[in-house]
Amino acid sequence: MNSSIQVLKHCFSSVWASLALILVYGSYLVWQEQGYRHSIHMQSELAPLNVSDPPAPGLFKPEAIATLFGLVTQDRRVPSAEPLQLRASFVASQGSSQALLADAQSARFYSEGEPLPGGSVLRRIEMDHVVLWRNGREEYLTLKPPNQYVLPLSTAPATTSQETTFYLRPSTGKL
Repeated sequence: MNSSIQVLKHCFSSVWASLALILVYGSYLVWQEQGYRHSIHMQSELAPLNVSDPPAPGLFKPEAIATLFGLVTQDRRVPSAEPLQLRASFVASQGSSQALLADAQSARFYSEGEPLPGGSVLRRIEMDHVVLWRNGREEYLTLKPPNQYVLPLSTAPATTSQETTFYLRPSTGKL
């Protein structure tokens, strides 16, 4: 019986020690939390927030974005330095478009992506112009303006029409 009392004493002492340890640790955590909350409260009292308007966004420049993606605005077209002339362009909605380009000696049809004699590449074919890629930039070859003649003018003097005395009459069906 004596041994069971000793076991009970030992169990109660360890339980009381465990409870005391839990109580001390809990009070330590409460003390730390109180100090943390006090320091946050002091920081908010000492340093008020500087509330200012956000900075105004910079001016939106669509030209800069277009240049970033390799596009060029209409007024920044660079004429081509290639010794070529655009004679015709055939634009297909599906399939391959072609452009008739001529230099001093000959004329030839080119498709998109083909290299040209001067070292540039035919990048895009439009109705009234083609876009070449040369030395890292886009260059444009345009068709001749519509006020210029495609065919050479005749140097022969114009002939005056002579009045004819023959007139065509409607036929009555009888001969």
